[in-house]
Amino acid sequence: MQSEIDLLQGLNDKQLQAVTLPHVSALILAGAGSGKTRVLTTRIAWLIQTGQTSPMGIMAVTFTNKAAKEMLTRLTSMLPINTRGMWAGTFHGLCNRMLRAHYREARLPSTFQILDTADQLSAIKRVMKVMNVDDEKYPPKQVMGYINGCKEEGLRADAVEAYDGHSQKLREIYAAYDQQCNRDGVTDFAELLLRCYELLQREPHIRAHYQQRFQYILVDEFQDTNRLQYLWLKLLGGAHNSIFAVGDDDQSIYAFRGARVGNMSDFQREFQVENIVKLEENYRSHSNILDAANAIITNNTNRLGKNLWTSAGKGEPIRIYEAYNDTDESQFIVDEVNMLQNEGVALGDIALLYRSNAQSRILEHSLFSANIPYRVYGGLRFFERAEVKHALAYMRLIANANDDTALLRIINFPPRGIGARGLEQLQEAARQNECSLWQAATNKVGEGTLGGKGIDGFVALIRHMIDQTYGITLGETAEMVTTLSGLMAHYQNDKEGEDRVENLQELVTAAVAFSNRDLGNHHNMEEDADLMTQFLNHASLEAGDHQADVGHEALQLMTVHAAKGLEFHSVFICGVEEGLFPHEQSAYENGGLEEERRLMYVAVTRARQRLYLSHAQSRMLHGQVRYGIASRFIDEIPEELTKRLNSKPAAKSYATGGQYTPAKSTQASYPFKIGQSVRHNKFGEGVVVSYEGNANDLAVKVNFGSAGLKTLMLEYAKLEKI
Repeated sequence: MQSEIDLLQGLNDKQLQAVTLPHVSALILAGAGSGKTRVLTTRIAWLIQTGQTSPMGIMAVTFTNKAAKEMLTRLTSMLPINTRGMWAGTFHGLCNRMLRAHYREARLPSTFQILDTADQLSAIKRVMKVMNVDDEKYPPKQVMGYINGCKEEGLRADAVEAYDGHSQKLREIYAAYDQQCNRDGVTDFAELLLRCYELLQREPHIRAHYQQRFQYILVDEFQDTNRLQYLWLKLLGGAHNSIFAVGDDDQSIYAFRGARVGNMSDFQREFQVENIVKLEENYRSHSNILDAANAIITNNTNRLGKNLWTSAGKGEPIRIYEAYNDTDESQFIVDEVNMLQNEGVALGDIALLYRSNAQSRILEHSLFSANIPYRVYGGLRFFERAEVKHALAYMRLIANANDDTALLRIINFPPRGIGARGLEQLQEAARQNECSLWQAATNKVGEGTLGGKGIDGFVALIRHMIDQTYGITLGETAEMVTTLSGLMAHYQNDKEGEDRVENLQELVTAAVAFSNRDLGNHHNMEEDADLMTQFLNHASLEAGDHQADVGHEALQLMTVHAAKGLEFHSVFICGVEEGLFPHEQSAYENGGLEEERRLMYVAVTRARQRLYLSHAQSRMLHGQVRYGIASRFIDEIPEELTKRLNSKPAAKSYATGGQYTPAKSTQASYPFKIGQSVRHNKFGEGVVVSYEGNANDLAVKVNFGSAGLKTLMLEYAKLEKI
């Protein structure tokens, strides 16, 4: 067995302080790359080795099963002990274990089953059908989000406030869903935690048992806990147990999943935490990168405060590239990637990060054209994404109505009431008549014998789309398809559909860009029709086998959210522009801009040695040219840390109050600042979000609150500054 001295060897002063704290609750502010996993595992090993507790007296809470497994693997390499008696796992896993042990008191059958997300959605649909609820007015996915959100706040249906008829109906569906789950003896993921919390709250002898057993509770990624998870920890902690909370409020980026960064300050206050240990020495990045991250995050007001540093030296300056447009930006990245490879940097140690999934499309196209293998980490390539494939299937059917594969993909998506029986009848009719499914469907239109009105409606829809394509461009065709098909509305009604909506909008951009590739050439109608076929072939090729197989060297593409916890030799952060990063929606959400800044902090600290920030003067968004200005996050980095690759540094472009002002050269074109409050005769007061179009045809996008987001031609809008 390792001696205590061996166990603690190599820890820096702050790490040593954290590992050897006495039996008290503590908050460990662990900055990016500061060795938090080592501190957590060494703390557990030290507690066991010094005889303060046994593995049975420890509960370690992580956010992923992978993290729990890694922790146990490290522990067994440090101490020759059996860790099977130790409770280590995710919140859901630990609650499941507790409920299995006390199923009677939890009012569950001994063999209760756990619904995954798809099963939960199906159960909600069944409940709504029995209640005769209109699923267009109450989309099932939104209902599921509402139910899970209530549970994560620790609220049953009878405790939820109803403000109007709509919220009252949601509460009724929640109550009926709960009753059905109880009858069926099943729980969903959110229910595991709520049911376990209620068990501990309701049964004092069970609560006392676990409080006495788990005198040391260690929590990883504490900044990502939601309200109910924190309340559950409070019950287990009681008045005397030690909660060792490790987290970084500067890396709290999951508010959209219910994470509550305020739990850290609540914990500090409610547990009267006197031991706040800041792990600030970074073992990943050079100081230029860390100084940039520190400078950016300092602009957030609601933080506990820490400052990353390293002894590794300054390293290379942060490279900033101002592209003419998004094509220029992606080509610059390709050129730099090739140069990095020539310098000996492995392709798998280079990452391209972006704020929104839709941004990957043009990057993928440039990489594909340059024959650079890439892998989309934690997601699918652009043309492989379900919503994009759905839209392309409609376009394929317009181009060739006899495409059975395309028809089967979208005949009932979005749902239009065509069941499995109707599809079987359609396929049987096609077999008997030796024709395509489309021909079989059109032959039976009006008879009502094949799937009823659903198939008739589908045939009418496709015919209408075919008629609409005459005389319009490829980009307009793509936009028409995403709208008339109902795909856009379907995903707009989905609580988690924002990325999918942006991908559909990016498909329109891809179609416009493809038709503009021979700028200046004029096409007749036949050529335009052929253009759609060429575009569909182009999409199929880019969705082909160019992405590297698992195990082969490949460039890494991912959203910033997906990058958390990873590190790379070189990192490119693309599209660092106002409205993209920070995202334009952040201006209207409480704490939204601070969350975006934390996201930028996470992105910057992924780089070990080389960091690139790129932004474009214009880019194609939603099929239109949008003129952008560099993100405020670039201006927040001290100039001495940067190297401008193709432009001189502009004067700082913020007015008092943090509102963005375009550089002087563009102020004539942009009479209002991004973030400027304005008034319109019809829509009232609003805030300027962005500009679209060119100097002769400039439009301004304004958020008018209750009136919504409006795009107005600047020449005719007659906006007044407030």
